[in-house]
Amino acid sequence: MIMNRGRVRVPSSLIDVLQRHRGDVELLHLPAGPSELTSLADVLDRLPDPRRVRGRRYRLGSLLALCLLAVLGGATTLAGIARYAVDITPDVRERIGLRRLPRATTLGRLLARLDGDALDDAVGAWLARHATDPVDDDFPELVGVAVDGKAVRGSRQGTRAAIHLLAAVLHEGQTVISQRQITAKSNEIPAFSPLLERLDLRGCVITADVMHTQTSHAEHLINRGGHYVLVVKDNQKKLRRQLRRLPWREVPLQHRTRAQGHGRREIRRLKVCTVQPGLLFPHSVQAIEVKRRRTSRTTNKTTIKTIYAGAMLRTCGSVPGGTRRAYLPE
Repeated sequence: MIMNRGRVRVPSSLIDVLQRHRGDVELLHLPAGPSELTSLADVLDRLPDPRRVRGRRYRLGSLLALCLLAVLGGATTLAGIARYAVDITPDVRERIGLRRLPRATTLGRLLARLDGDALDDAVGAWLARHATDPVDDDFPELVGVAVDGKAVRGSRQGTRAAIHLLAAVLHEGQTVISQRQITAKSNEIPAFSPLLERLDLRGCVITADVMHTQTSHAEHLINRGGHYVLVVKDNQKKLRRQLRRLPWREVPLQHRTRAQGHGRREIRRLKVCTVQPGLLFPHSVQAIEVKRRRTSRTTNKTTIKTIYAGAMLRTCGSVPGGTRRAYLPE
Protein backbone atom coordinates (compact mmCIF):
# COMPACT_ATOMS: atom_id res chain seq x y z
CA MET A 1 0.00 0.00 0.00
CA ILE A 2 1.35 3.42 -0.91
CA MET A 3 0.56 5.67 2.01
CA ASN A 4 2.48 8.78 1.01
CA ARG A 5 2.53 9.52 -2.71
CA GLY A 6 2.33 13.29 -2.47
CA ARG A 7 -1.29 14.17 -1.76
CA VAL A 8 -2.69 11.12 -3.53
CA ARG A 9 -3.35 8.04 -1.43
CA VAL A 10 -4.07 4.89 -3.40
CA PRO A 11 -3.85 1.17 -2.64
CA SER A 12 -0.92 0.00 -4.72
CA SER A 13 2.52 -1.54 -4.37
CA LEU A 14 5.72 0.41 -4.93
CA ILE A 15 6.90 -2.61 -6.86
CA ASP A 16 4.77 -1.10 -9.65
CA VAL A 17 6.91 2.05 -9.52
CA LEU A 18 10.04 -0.01 -10.09
CA GLN A 19 8.40 -2.08 -12.85
CA ARG A 20 7.56 1.10 -14.77
CA HIS A 21 11.31 1.69 -15.15
CA ARG A 22 12.07 -1.89 -16.17
CA GLY A 23 11.78 -1.34 -19.90
CA ASP A 24 13.87 1.83 -19.68
CA VAL A 25 16.88 0.05 -18.27
CA GLU A 26 16.58 -2.86 -20.68
CA LEU A 27 16.51 -0.49 -23.65
CA LEU A 28 19.59 1.34 -22.45
CA HIS A 29 21.68 -1.83 -21.90
CA LEU A 30 23.26 -0.30 -18.81
CA PRO A 31 26.51 -1.87 -17.59
CA ALA A 32 26.23 -3.48 -14.18
CA GLY A 33 29.73 -2.47 -13.13
CA PRO A 34 30.66 -1.75 -9.52
CA SER A 35 30.54 2.02 -9.98
CA GLU A 36 27.04 1.96 -11.50
CA LEU A 37 25.52 -0.20 -8.78
CA THR A 38 27.30 1.76 -6.05
CA SER A 39 26.07 5.07 -7.45
CA LEU A 40 22.51 3.68 -7.63
CA ALA A 41 22.57 2.74 -3.95
CA ASP A 42 24.05 6.14 -3.06
CA VAL A 43 21.33 7.99 -5.01
CA LEU A 44 18.57 5.98 -3.33
CA ASP A 45 20.21 6.56 0.06
CA ARG A 46 19.36 10.26 -0.25
CA LEU A 47 15.62 9.64 -0.21
CA PRO A 48 13.67 10.57 2.93
CA ASP A 49 13.81 7.50 5.15
CA PRO A 50 10.35 6.73 6.62
CA ARG A 51 11.73 4.28 9.17
CA ARG A 52 12.43 5.06 12.80
CA VAL A 53 16.09 5.75 13.52
CA ARG A 54 16.12 3.21 16.30
CA GLY A 55 16.33 -0.33 15.06
CA ARG A 56 17.49 0.29 11.51
CA ARG A 57 19.48 -2.70 10.34
CA TYR A 58 19.80 -1.95 6.63
CA ARG A 59 20.85 1.01 4.53
CA LEU A 60 17.86 2.54 2.75
CA GLY A 61 19.73 2.72 -0.56
CA SER A 62 20.80 -0.92 -0.32
CA LEU A 63 17.25 -2.18 0.21
CA LEU A 64 15.84 -0.06 -2.62
CA ALA A 65 18.67 -1.01 -4.99
CA LEU A 66 17.92 -4.65 -4.20
CA CYS A 67 14.23 -4.09 -4.97
CA LEU A 68 15.04 -2.41 -8.27
CA LEU A 69 17.47 -5.13 -9.38
CA ALA A 70 15.02 -7.84 -8.36
CA VAL A 71 12.16 -6.29 -10.34
CA LEU A 72 14.46 -5.95 -13.34
CA GLY A 73 15.21 -9.63 -12.88
CA GLY A 74 11.50 -10.50 -13.05
CA ALA A 75 10.38 -10.39 -9.40
CA THR A 76 6.77 -9.29 -8.96
CA THR A 77 6.22 -9.93 -5.25
CA LEU A 78 7.94 -9.18 -1.97
CA ALA A 79 8.75 -12.88 -1.57
CA GLY A 80 10.30 -12.83 -5.02
CA ILE A 81 12.55 -9.93 -4.05
CA ALA A 82 13.62 -11.74 -0.89
CA ARG A 83 14.46 -14.86 -2.93
CA TYR A 84 16.43 -12.73 -5.38
CA ALA A 85 18.56 -11.45 -2.48
CA VAL A 86 19.43 -15.06 -1.63
CA ASP A 87 20.23 -16.01 -5.22
CA ILE A 88 22.52 -13.12 -6.20
CA THR A 89 26.26 -13.44 -5.69
CA PRO A 90 28.01 -12.00 -2.62
CA ASP A 91 29.83 -9.63 -4.97
CA VAL A 92 26.57 -8.00 -6.09
CA ARG A 93 25.36 -7.72 -2.50
CA GLU A 94 28.64 -6.04 -1.62
CA ARG A 95 28.31 -3.55 -4.50
CA ILE A 96 24.93 -2.32 -3.26
CA GLY A 97 26.04 -2.39 0.39
CA LEU A 98 23.76 -5.21 1.53
CA ARG A 99 25.50 -6.96 4.41
CA ARG A 100 22.64 -9.23 5.49
CA LEU A 101 19.59 -10.78 3.85
CA PRO A 102 16.31 -8.94 4.46
CA ARG A 103 12.97 -10.65 4.96
CA ALA A 104 9.95 -10.00 2.78
CA THR A 105 8.14 -8.39 5.72
CA THR A 106 11.01 -5.93 6.17
CA LEU A 107 10.78 -4.91 2.51
CA GLY A 108 7.00 -4.67 2.71
CA ARG A 109 7.03 -2.30 5.68
CA LEU A 110 9.57 -0.07 3.96
CA LEU A 111 7.78 0.12 0.61
CA ALA A 112 4.44 0.77 2.32
CA ARG A 113 5.80 3.93 3.95
CA LEU A 114 8.06 5.25 1.18
CA ASP A 115 7.20 8.34 -0.87
CA GLY A 116 6.43 7.00 -4.35
CA ASP A 117 7.09 10.30 -6.13
CA ALA A 118 10.49 10.65 -4.46
CA LEU A 119 11.43 7.13 -5.54
CA ASP A 120 10.30 7.88 -9.10
CA ASP A 121 12.44 11.03 -9.15
CA ALA A 122 15.54 9.25 -7.87
CA VAL A 123 15.32 6.32 -10.29
CA GLY A 124 14.50 8.67 -13.17
CA ALA A 125 17.50 10.89 -12.39
CA TRP A 126 19.82 7.90 -12.23
CA LEU A 127 18.50 6.56 -15.54
CA ALA A 128 18.83 9.98 -17.20
CA ARG A 129 22.51 10.18 -16.26
CA HIS A 130 23.20 6.78 -17.80
CA ALA A 131 21.02 7.17 -20.88
CA THR A 132 22.61 7.25 -24.30
CA ASP A 133 22.74 10.81 -25.58
CA PRO A 134 19.78 10.98 -28.00
CA VAL A 135 20.75 14.22 -29.70
CA ASP A 136 21.26 14.34 -33.45
CA ASP A 137 24.75 15.36 -34.56
CA ASP A 138 23.45 18.26 -36.63
CA PHE A 139 21.76 19.85 -33.62
CA PRO A 140 23.81 18.81 -30.58
CA GLU A 141 22.07 21.27 -28.29
CA LEU A 142 18.52 19.91 -28.58
CA VAL A 143 17.07 16.92 -26.72
CA GLY A 144 13.47 15.82 -27.24
CA VAL A 145 11.38 15.21 -24.11
CA ALA A 146 7.75 14.09 -24.47
CA VAL A 147 5.20 14.82 -21.75
CA ASP A 148 2.34 12.35 -21.81
CA GLY A 149 -0.17 10.77 -19.47
CA LYS A 150 -1.13 7.10 -19.42
CA ALA A 151 -3.10 4.69 -17.27
CA VAL A 152 -0.91 1.95 -15.78
CA ARG A 153 -1.73 -1.38 -17.39
CA GLY A 154 -3.21 -3.86 -14.94
CA SER A 155 -3.78 -1.29 -12.19
CA ARG A 156 -7.58 -1.35 -12.50
CA GLN A 157 -8.91 -3.91 -10.05
CA GLY A 158 -12.57 -4.36 -9.18
CA THR A 159 -14.10 -1.00 -8.32
CA ARG A 160 -10.71 0.69 -8.03
CA ALA A 161 -9.89 3.10 -10.82
CA ALA A 162 -6.72 2.65 -12.83
CA ILE A 163 -3.60 4.50 -11.68
CA HIS A 164 -2.87 7.43 -13.98
CA LEU A 165 0.66 8.77 -14.47
CA LEU A 166 2.02 11.89 -16.12
CA ALA A 167 5.56 11.25 -17.35
CA ALA A 168 8.45 13.05 -19.04
CA VAL A 169 10.15 10.65 -21.47
CA LEU A 170 13.23 11.03 -23.65
CA HIS A 171 12.30 10.62 -27.33
CA GLU A 172 15.29 8.38 -28.00
CA GLY A 173 15.30 5.30 -25.79
CA GLN A 174 11.93 6.12 -24.18
CA THR A 175 13.61 6.63 -20.81
CA VAL A 176 11.28 7.99 -18.12
CA ILE A 177 13.19 10.82 -16.42
CA SER A 178 10.31 12.17 -14.33
CA GLN A 179 6.77 11.07 -13.55
CA ARG A 180 3.91 11.93 -11.22
CA GLN A 181 0.82 10.05 -10.20
CA ILE A 182 -2.38 12.05 -10.64
CA THR A 183 -5.95 11.34 -9.66
CA ALA A 184 -7.56 11.64 -13.10
CA LYS A 185 -6.88 12.56 -16.72
CA SER A 186 -8.28 16.05 -16.12
CA ASN A 187 -5.54 16.74 -13.58
CA GLU A 188 -2.71 16.60 -16.12
CA ILE A 189 -2.73 20.36 -16.70
CA PRO A 190 -1.85 21.49 -13.12
CA ALA A 191 0.69 18.63 -12.86
CA PHE A 192 2.67 19.81 -15.93
CA SER A 193 4.95 22.37 -14.24
CA PRO A 194 5.64 20.29 -11.08
CA LEU A 195 6.58 17.34 -13.31
CA LEU A 196 9.35 19.36 -14.98
CA GLU A 197 10.39 21.34 -11.92
CA ARG A 198 13.54 19.41 -11.04
CA LEU A 199 14.72 18.98 -14.65
CA ASP A 200 17.23 21.25 -16.36
CA LEU A 201 15.25 22.32 -19.43
CA ARG A 202 18.05 24.19 -21.16
CA GLY A 203 18.49 22.59 -24.58
CA CYS A 204 15.35 20.47 -24.17
CA VAL A 205 12.44 20.52 -26.62
CA ILE A 206 9.28 19.67 -24.71
CA THR A 207 6.53 18.07 -26.79
CA ALA A 208 3.00 17.44 -25.57
CA ASP A 209 -0.49 16.78 -26.83
CA VAL A 210 -3.20 19.37 -27.26
CA MET A 211 -4.23 19.32 -23.60
CA HIS A 212 -0.96 21.06 -22.69
CA THR A 213 -1.13 23.77 -25.34
CA GLN A 214 -1.62 26.34 -22.60
CA THR A 215 -0.11 29.84 -22.49
CA SER A 216 1.02 29.25 -18.89
CA HIS A 217 2.89 26.09 -19.93
CA ALA A 218 4.65 27.90 -22.76
CA GLU A 219 5.69 30.76 -20.46
CA HIS A 220 6.99 28.27 -17.89
CA LEU A 221 9.12 26.43 -20.46
CA ILE A 222 10.60 29.60 -21.93
CA ASN A 223 11.38 31.05 -18.50
CA ARG A 224 13.23 27.84 -17.67
CA GLY A 225 15.34 28.07 -20.84
CA GLY A 226 13.51 25.32 -22.71
CA HIS A 227 11.88 25.00 -26.13
CA TYR A 228 8.54 23.53 -27.09
CA VAL A 229 6.53 21.92 -29.88
CA LEU A 230 2.82 21.88 -28.99
CA VAL A 231 -0.05 20.50 -31.05
CA VAL A 232 -2.81 23.00 -31.84
CA LYS A 233 -6.49 22.10 -32.09
CA ASP A 234 -9.76 23.80 -31.19
CA ASN A 235 -8.66 24.70 -27.67
CA GLN A 236 -6.68 27.51 -29.39
CA LYS A 237 -9.12 28.44 -32.15
CA LYS A 238 -7.48 31.71 -33.25
CA LEU A 239 -4.06 30.10 -33.37
CA ARG A 240 -5.38 27.12 -35.35
CA ARG A 241 -7.08 29.46 -37.80
CA GLN A 242 -3.83 31.39 -38.22
CA LEU A 243 -1.90 28.16 -38.87
CA ARG A 244 -4.40 26.88 -41.44
CA ARG A 245 -4.26 30.14 -43.40
CA LEU A 246 -0.50 30.09 -43.86
CA PRO A 247 0.64 29.57 -47.49
CA TRP A 248 1.61 25.93 -47.00
CA ARG A 249 1.64 25.19 -50.73
CA GLU A 250 4.59 27.53 -51.08
CA VAL A 251 6.52 25.85 -48.24
CA PRO A 252 8.84 23.06 -49.45
CA LEU A 253 8.46 19.56 -48.05
CA GLN A 254 11.13 19.03 -45.40
CA HIS A 255 10.58 15.47 -44.26
CA ARG A 256 8.69 12.36 -45.34
CA THR A 257 8.36 9.02 -43.57
CA ARG A 258 6.78 5.64 -44.32
CA ALA A 259 5.87 3.22 -41.55
CA GLN A 260 3.92 0.00 -41.07
CA GLY A 261 2.48 -1.42 -37.88
CA HIS A 262 -0.68 -1.93 -35.84
CA GLY A 263 -2.48 -3.17 -38.95
CA ARG A 264 -1.94 -0.06 -41.04
CA ARG A 265 0.43 1.71 -43.44
CA GLU A 266 1.22 5.34 -42.80
CA ILE A 267 2.90 8.16 -44.71
CA ARG A 268 3.73 11.46 -43.01
CA ARG A 269 4.78 14.67 -44.73
CA LEU A 270 6.16 17.50 -42.64
CA LYS A 271 6.58 21.18 -43.45
CA VAL A 272 8.03 23.87 -41.19
CA CYS A 273 8.18 27.62 -41.65
CA THR A 274 9.12 30.65 -39.57
CA VAL A 275 6.38 33.22 -39.02
CA GLN A 276 7.17 36.90 -38.46
CA PRO A 277 6.38 38.73 -36.25
CA GLY A 278 5.14 35.48 -34.67
CA LEU A 279 2.13 33.31 -33.93
CA LEU A 280 -0.77 34.05 -31.60
CA PHE A 281 0.89 32.08 -28.80
CA PRO A 282 3.65 33.06 -26.33
CA HIS A 283 7.08 33.16 -28.00
CA SER A 284 5.94 30.85 -30.83
CA VAL A 285 7.58 31.69 -34.17
CA GLN A 286 7.74 28.32 -35.96
CA ALA A 287 4.67 26.75 -37.57
CA ILE A 288 4.47 23.04 -38.38
CA GLU A 289 2.11 21.16 -40.68
CA VAL A 290 2.00 17.37 -40.80
CA LYS A 291 -0.19 15.54 -43.31
CA ARG A 292 -0.79 11.98 -42.25
CA ARG A 293 -2.07 9.44 -44.79
CA ARG A 294 -3.12 6.22 -43.08
CA THR A 295 -4.37 3.04 -44.84
CA SER A 296 -5.90 0.10 -42.99
CA ARG A 297 -4.44 -3.23 -44.11
CA THR A 298 -7.69 -5.06 -43.36
CA THR A 299 -10.27 -2.73 -44.95
CA ASN A 300 -7.91 -0.88 -47.32
CA LYS A 301 -9.64 2.33 -46.24
CA THR A 302 -7.48 5.47 -46.40
CA THR A 303 -7.82 8.51 -44.15
CA ILE A 304 -5.92 11.78 -44.43
CA LYS A 305 -5.46 14.04 -41.42
CA THR A 306 -3.67 17.37 -41.08
CA ILE A 307 -1.98 18.21 -37.79
CA TYR A 308 -0.75 21.70 -36.88
CA ALA A 309 1.70 22.70 -34.18
CA GLY A 310 3.37 25.82 -32.89
CA ALA A 311 7.00 25.79 -31.81
CA MET A 312 9.64 27.85 -30.11
CA LEU A 313 13.10 26.65 -31.13
CA ARG A 314 15.67 29.35 -30.41
CA THR A 315 18.58 27.76 -32.21
CA CYS A 316 17.09 26.70 -35.53
CA GLY A 317 14.24 27.39 -37.88
CA SER A 318 13.01 23.84 -38.24
CA VAL A 319 12.45 20.67 -36.30
CA PRO A 320 15.80 18.89 -35.75
CA GLY A 321 16.54 16.13 -38.22
CA GLY A 322 16.36 12.51 -37.18
CA THR A 323 13.64 13.06 -34.58
CA ARG A 324 10.87 14.67 -36.62
CA ARG A 325 8.52 11.71 -36.21
CA ALA A 326 8.81 11.76 -32.42
CA TYR A 327 8.39 15.50 -32.00
CA LEU A 328 4.68 15.47 -32.85
CA PRO A 329 2.13 13.47 -30.84
CA GLU A 330 -0.79 11.78 -32.59
